[in-house]
Amino acid sequence: MSNATIIATSEQEWPHIRINGVTLDQEAIAQEMQYHPADSRQEAVFLSSQSLVIRTLLQQRAAELGIAVTPVSDETEEEAVIRTLMEQEINLPETDAESVQRFFDANPERFTSPPLVAARHILLAADPSDPDERSQQQDAALALIARLQQGEDFTRLVTEYSACPSKAQGGALGQISKGQTVPEFERQLLRLPLGLATQPIESRYGFHIVWVDLRVDGEALPFAVVENRIRAELGQRVWHKAVVQYLQTLVGAARIEGIELQGATSPLLQ
Repeated sequence: MSNATIIATSEQEWPHIRINGVTLDQEAIAQEMQYHPADSRQEAVFLSSQSLVIRTLLQQRAAELGIAVTPVSDETEEEAVIRTLMEQEINLPETDAESVQRFFDANPERFTSPPLVAARHILLAADPSDPDERSQQQDAALALIARLQQGEDFTRLVTEYSACPSKAQGGALGQISKGQTVPEFERQLLRLPLGLATQPIESRYGFHIVWVDLRVDGEALPFAVVENRIRAELGQRVWHKAVVQYLQTLVGAARIEGIELQGATSPLLQ
């Protein structure tokens, strides 16, 4: 739950919010709610109201400064106003070379080429919306792993049980690297050591019994290859912090009635 309070006479009524004397349109709150799914109506109303409050403050500040805009690409006029205001009001320091090098040295595991894995699998298919079937197939997968650990032939069990077309190739998936299969399967597969995985991998398709035949771990990437990526990431962090501070300054200086904001980050940054 967000750390804020909506002031309204009942849950069914819309809050009455004023920003520096300007009343926030309640119909606008209702329309904005489609962009802020939440666990409760109250939370959705708050998130929508907060977003509109921040946007109103930004528009008021732009009008105060007399900012004129020319939208680019597919921008709306409001988006162009916010972009121009940010460019004018927020000065970001350049990310220096020393900071980039220090980040690279402190996070070597982040800057390696992806591993490569050659594997075979047996897929026990299960409907993702059927918890009973998934539970049964998980138990069946564990039972097959136990049989393989006792020496049964993997290829024979593939032929008998697998629901994947790869069964025609003995369950072979080929060589897999990052981005070549569904994320929930890939995330676990690329971490496995050689041989039979002792636990099945769950995916949207069911449960996979996996045997890794080949594993080539990623190699460290040279600094020159990732320098620009690091610089962009550090710059994004600085920008995020600066925008949060700027929004908090606007909120702190404004006269806002009908809603209490404890910091304001999400409306713009999302």
